[in-house]
Amino acid sequence: MGKIISFSRPDGRPVKGYLVEPEQDSSAPGVVVIQEWWGLNKQIIGEAKKLAVAGYRALVPDLYRGKQALESDKARHLMNSLNFGDAVSQDIRAAVQYLKASGSRKAGINGFCMGGALALLAAVFVPESDANATWYGYPPLKYMHVSKIKKPLLGHWANEDHFFPIDGVNTLEKKLRAASVDFSFYRYDAKHAFANEKADSENLQQTAYHPTAATIAWLRTLSFFDRHL
Repeated sequence: MGKIISFSRPDGRPVKGYLVEPEQDSSAPGVVVIQEWWGLNKQIIGEAKKLAVAGYRALVPDLYRGKQALESDKARHLMNSLNFGDAVSQDIRAAVQYLKASGSRKAGINGFCMGGALALLAAVFVPESDANATWYGYPPLKYMHVSKIKKPLLGHWANEDHFFPIDGVNTLEKKLRAASVDFSFYRYDAKHAFANEKADSENLQQTAYHPTAATIAWLRTLSFFDRHL
């Protein structure tokens, strides 16, 4: 159902990613799926496959260049070693460009945790993206030049998030409203990574899978992309 592909960044360098498409529809709308801090693993591939079942071409760029983490210390090291500016302006932008150049008239971005922070940065720095969704992740707000956001934005947030505190979400929301950005934020009585069905096995007290919140957020995400892509 899916495959590893290679595509070119704006600077000409190659990057790999996992592409999964609906059966017999290479012209479907596209969604770039951005990994959590664990890397391009089976769980994030599962998120891409869910989008394909829903009718989207989904592409997960391999931001860690083949590396994955199985425990939090390694994940933190990989995340801290990632150049976020390069990941957004090159890898993620290239993924959006690839989807559009290869058949999708429109393409958006859907990111989780670290990927959620990158999705917000992409809303600022990837003009080709037609809609951007973030799940429980935001960057340092000084990098959020919200006046540059011209496309719809969706956010899912956990009220009990210790990694990305809800106070930061409140501040971001005020900035977006002041800039007249088209956005919708939803808050859930859950912990960080509430949509990751593997969260309970990661032995992190600050994360927990919440199936009810995950289902509601997923339906809202599909509705969002259906409207804008």
